Amino acid sequence: MLSAQSKLPIQHPDYLYPPSRNPYASKSKIFAGTLFTDNETEAQSGKWREAFPLAQSTSRLKQRPLHVELGCNGAHVVLEWATRNPQALHVGVDWKFKQIYFGAEKSEKRGLKNLLFFRSNLERLPYMFGEGEVDHLYLYFPDPWAKKSQWKNRTITEKTLRTWATILKPGMGIFHIKTDHAGYFDWMLEALKPNLDVWEVLEQTRDLHAGNPDAVKLKIPDVTLFEGLFIKDGLPIHSLKLRRK
Repeated sequence: MLSAQSKLPIQHPDYLYPPSRNPYASKSKIFAGTLFTDNETEAQSGKWREAFPLAQSTSRLKQRPLHVELGCNGAHVVLEWATRNPQALHVGVDWKFKQIYFGAEKSEKRGLKNLLFFRSNLERLPYMFGEGEVDHLYLYFPDPWAKKSQWKNRTITEKTLRTWATILKPGMGIFHIKTDHAGYFDWMLEALKPNLDVWEVLEQTRDLHAGNPDAVKLKIPDVTLFEGLFIKDGLPIHSLKLRRK
């Protein structure tokens, strides 16, 4: 039976995730300390730098940039970021237990101490991180929900752009979004208009790789797995880079 709190709207501060029967939900416990699931992802809001295994052997954590990739899937990109930039801290967030489990598994094999994984719903993002805790936020190729009847499911909305701004450092925090879907990009730009009091547009393009004759040769993490396929198919990549005011 679900608790009264789990029946609350997911945006409610007291919401509790219901128990999951996904086999990877229990298997993920072997990565305790680097893989956090459901309400565990909110337990250290504002103090995540101290939760990294790296924190046990180093100081001056506040000076290390915190990068968060939303919808990291199997961690193809964030895993490479963490490997190539060991001085920075990274978090990969995804909804799928299986993918986030595989990400944590690959991270452990590499012995990474600067990478955490969250299995959580992006609607809970303002509860996962504290005010101004994140330096860089990324959302690459979210589901475009192309049919008009599906638009209500889109991740980027006027509301999310406003609430997500709070977790980024004022005057410094960067949010980078990429999509191959022109209609969704138009939607994002419309959602941005009433939020220009909290966001500054740093870059905006409908063809990110237009000036690169060797774009098809780009590899992860310079492009995502899907992005590489889109480039080969000749699809332009729409990109929007914002900074919190």
